[in-house]
Amino acid sequence: MANLLVTGGAGFIGGNFVHYWAERHPDDAVIVLDCLTYAGNEATIARVEQVELVVGDIRDNKLVENLIREREIATVVHFAAESHVDRSISGPDAFIDTNILGTNSLLKAARAVWLDEGSGRPHRFHHISTDEVYGSLDPDDAAFSETHPYQPNSPYSASKASSDHLVRAYHHTFGLEVTTTNCSNNYGPYQYPEKLIPLFLLNALHGRNLPIYGDGMNVRDWLHVKDHCRGIEACLGRGTPGETYNIGGGEELPNMSVIDRICTEVDKAFEEIDGLAARYPDAPAANGKPTRELKTFVADRKGHDRRYAIDETKARDELGYSPHHNFESGLAATLHWYLDNEDWWRALQKAA
Repeated sequence: MANLLVTGGAGFIGGNFVHYWAERHPDDAVIVLDCLTYAGNEATIARVEQVELVVGDIRDNKLVENLIREREIATVVHFAAESHVDRSISGPDAFIDTNILGTNSLLKAARAVWLDEGSGRPHRFHHISTDEVYGSLDPDDAAFSETHPYQPNSPYSASKASSDHLVRAYHHTFGLEVTTTNCSNNYGPYQYPEKLIPLFLLNALHGRNLPIYGDGMNVRDWLHVKDHCRGIEACLGRGTPGETYNIGGGEELPNMSVIDRICTEVDKAFEEIDGLAARYPDAPAANGKPTRELKTFVADRKGHDRRYAIDETKARDELGYSPHHNFESGLAATLHWYLDNEDWWRALQKAA
């Protein structure tokens, strides 16, 4: 039996990881530390029996120290972060506070208990980061490898780059046993509907415009969140302390292709599911019209990176990682999850 502290475990990726870990490691105790901001939702993990939710801030150094010490935590999996690029443009301060100062607070607490107090307990601090720290690629550039220079272009990615460097420094300076994974665009269940896929799905159901930045041809690598969880599990088990691993989905697609597939899946759902038109009468598909008529082009986002792509060779070779989900089936399953879990996202809309 092991004790894990999962920061941000009531959020999208963290919440999925909690579900995944509890299913795969039923004897482990999972303590979730989450301050339940707009993107943190207690309902996401409410049905996981072996989870203890502690509502608190990762910047509360004494709280984190006490949790690691008193719960005999051997592994910290650090998801907690402000992560929406648009919000970082309008209000970068929260990203500095949470992503940089919060990560430093966690590292200090881990160092104090695991190293300074001399417990000798084997430990691991695993840090979740993003491919956005690497900047933007031209169409013919090679995909991001772990040795690609950091060139963050938004306040969000700059704050994550800084936290990556802090994690690395605590390993090289103090000997803290750390690993980092840089992931591509995640999608799947429990994602807060400000990100592209859930936003466009719910907009389509309610007959709202689908706002497309610029020409819609910005390219991202799409990673199903359960594949991401598998990659993290592999890194915790086989990753070398001090090393970084890129986790991708192997699905490099322009945004327009993703949006077109969303429209197709929504239209298909209305054709196949009895009663859907009655539930969502404002959807074009409820009235025999194509969802694509909701597509609307808007001014491009400031500093919008053109292309991300992940080279996951290192994770494949050293961790045995490979994605199991393809985007077509993964997107269809995601749509049906939102249709089957209306209470979950309705509650978020009421609270917004």
